This record gives sequence, C-alpha cells and structure tokens, in this order.
Amino acid sequence: MSAVRSFAPIADPSARLLVLGSMPGVASLQTGQYYAHPRNAFWPIMGQLFGFDAAAPYPVRVESLKAAGVAVWDVLQACVRPGSLDSAIETGSRVPNDFPAFFAAHPDIACVAFNGAEAEKSFNRLVLPGLGAHAFRLVRLPSSSPAHAVSLAAKTDAWGRIIRGQ
Repeated sequence: MSAVRSFAPIADPSARLLVLGSMPGVASLQTGQYYAHPRNAFWPIMGQLFGFDAAAPYPVRVESLKAAGVAVWDVLQACVRPGSLDSAIETGSRVPNDFPAFFAAHPDIACVAFNGAEAEKSFNRLVLPGLGAHAFRLVRLPSSSPAHAVSLAAKTDAWGRIIRGQ
C-alpha cells in the first residue's frame, strides 16, 4: 500500500472560509497542486463563485482564492491509500493535519466547508474532539470529484447556496 502526504494549505491570514478535502488525489500529488484532476469541478466552481478564470495558471488561481478570503487544505496530513478514491483509505492510517495551529494562525475563519463526505467524517472523528469551543460553522458540500456524478451547474449552485449560508 502507498503512504501519501498532503501539502501545505492555501491560506491568507485573513481567510474567512476554509474548504477541506480529505487527501489530494494522484494527479494533485504528482503536480503538487490542489484539485489537479482535469475533470474535478473545484476550480470551475470556485472561478464561477468568486469571479476568476478557472483556466488561469495555478499560481493565479491560488492568489484569486486568497484574495476572496478562501483557504484550501485537507483534513488528513497522511494516510495509506492506493489510487485516489477516499473509499480506498486504509482503516487506521489517517493522520490529521494540525488544525489547532491552523485556526490559531487564521482566527477569522467563519465557515469550514467539507468537499465531500470523507472530509467531513474524518474531521468530525479526528479533529473536532480536540478543538473545544469554536465559532465557525461546519457545512458539507457536494464533492467536486468526477466520481460524484452531478452536473457542474448543480454543484456550483449547491456550493454557492451552502457557502453563502442559504
């Protein structure tokens, strides 16, 4: 089995929204870029919601998210997972990222949005019990993964409504 490690967050100190995945997929790990799979809807969704070109070079997209107050990270720092599917993460291998330090460095986070069910499940099980009282809202978004067979328009609409608290 392959042990995989996440990367540093995309985050400006004044970020207000944190979007959490579970662990980067193979394409992302190979490129060192979040949501690198060409059919993943993350960048098209974020471009629509925050008004930037989803086809822009990666550094431009990253800066656009930061300027919009959006941070991106993964719940897991490391795990054993062959391939890219969350369902393939080996039981007992999940190691969470250091969220107490992240939230201390990003005190304006008002909403933590989970990109899919595995991110939410891992956060609730591995992170939330150690956080104590918190002032941010927790929401689950429909997965941006191509494995989640919902149209881009439906995903974008759902993300927009959920992120804006509707």
